[in-house]
Amino acid sequence: MGDGAEESRAGGDGRPPGEAAPRVGALRDRVYHVIFEAETPSGKAFDIALLAVILLSIVAVMLESVRGIASEYGPWLRGAEWAFTGLFTLEYITRIATARRPWRYVFSFFGLVDLLSILPTYLSLLIPGSQSLLVIRSLRLIRVFRVFKLARYVGEGQLLIDAVRSSRQKIIVFLVTIVTVVMIVGSAMYLVEGPEHGFTNIPQSVYWAVVTMTTVGYGDISPETPMGKMLASMIMIMGYGIIAVPTGIVTAEVIEAQQRRNQKALTRVCKECHKEGHDLDATFCKKCGAEL
Repeated sequence: MGDGAEESRAGGDGRPPGEAAPRVGALRDRVYHVIFEAETPSGKAFDIALLAVILLSIVAVMLESVRGIASEYGPWLRGAEWAFTGLFTLEYITRIATARRPWRYVFSFFGLVDLLSILPTYLSLLIPGSQSLLVIRSLRLIRVFRVFKLARYVGEGQLLIDAVRSSRQKIIVFLVTIVTVVMIVGSAMYLVEGPEHGFTNIPQSVYWAVVTMTTVGYGDISPETPMGKMLASMIMIMGYGIIAVPTGIVTAEVIEAQQRRNQKALTRVCKECHKEGHDLDATFCKKCGAEL
């Protein structure tokens, strides 16, 4: 009777009073910090090991494409390929299981890359040769910037993304203007030169206008008449000026974003929405308000 009472006070499993049972949620949080973040030694070690496995899997895929190596070591390489895919599949499932909002991870950039890095192997069962698409795993090497805390590179990359996002309306207007100009110039060149000089139709002439305005100049089509040459000269000069426009737009946004940006803890990831780039002293996510 006394033993039963003592066991009851101890929690029924022999632990002293006051010692809480391990919680699944706490374990999930620990695993989350290991596989999603690079702030802790265990998280960094995991990501370094992951990068090493990614590199080995890419090398295996490349070697399998070499006929001489594939003929001699093909079964071994295919076995390694399936082993790597099994590891990545287990990692992908673990990431989904530990994320508080799995769908946010699944549809995030890294979530889609992680999924695409394992699909080709399974598709090869239905479509022979599709395993060559496994080189997409090289995109996962982007994590190296997070792993080694190259905050300068991560920060500059995020800065460019923010600048392009902020200037997207201006860039869209610019692109619409360019498309309109090349269509007008292409149509005019078709009327001026005609089929006898290679401008057989308006789409072909628009193609020439795009190639000329972007200063690529393949030379497969060129105007022959004085009016056509004058029009070509105008669009070539215009091309140099047009190149500077998006550069100036993005540069201005980069400068503005740089002025707004404070020092960030770029490898801190919100458990709820997977937002990165929180302030060093932040307690809550600036996007969804969840506790960090």
